[in-house]
Amino acid sequence: MEIVKTKIPDLYILKPKVFEDERGYFFESYNKETFLKLGIDQNFVQDNESKSMKGVLRGLHFQKPPFTQGKLVRVMHGAVLDVAVDLRKKSPTYGQWASVILTHQNKWMYWVPPGFAHGFITLEDNTVFFYKCTNVYNKASEGSIRWNDPDLNIDWQLKEDPILSEKDKNAPFFREFDSPF
Repeated sequence: MEIVKTKIPDLYILKPKVFEDERGYFFESYNKETFLKLGIDQNFVQDNESKSMKGVLRGLHFQKPPFTQGKLVRVMHGAVLDVAVDLRKKSPTYGQWASVILTHQNKWMYWVPPGFAHGFITLEDNTVFFYKCTNVYNKASEGSIRWNDPDLNIDWQLKEDPILSEKDKNAPFFREFDSPF
């Protein structure tokens, strides 16, 4: 597996070695030893999956302590532009974001550590998005930041208005946010 560091410490793109032949393909999507070599000692306790039509934007979401989640995300079908925002107050990259295009063709994964907001926009119809979480979901601990926050200035590479939930349309702006991380 190739590990690619992003401009934000602790946020990684993981490119698995894919074995393909006339029957199909095989790849290792998670290996605890690989994560330990990166200094990531996390246990995954919950798997989530969503299916969305093209143009759906989900995020920017996070879980507050004590239910903070790290996420290992990937696309099983379709494609997304995946975004992570550093919410760790003491981080030199606080308030900065990084993105990657994940597809079922490239089979890349994104490690989004605890203390980050996460979101994605689907680039194809019937996109199936999968992620492993290091903590269980807790409704009382959920938080979000406005996807189009002018201070964050995320380049979502939009060609038209995204399809949003009411929660995401009305999420607070970054300047109103007091980070618990």
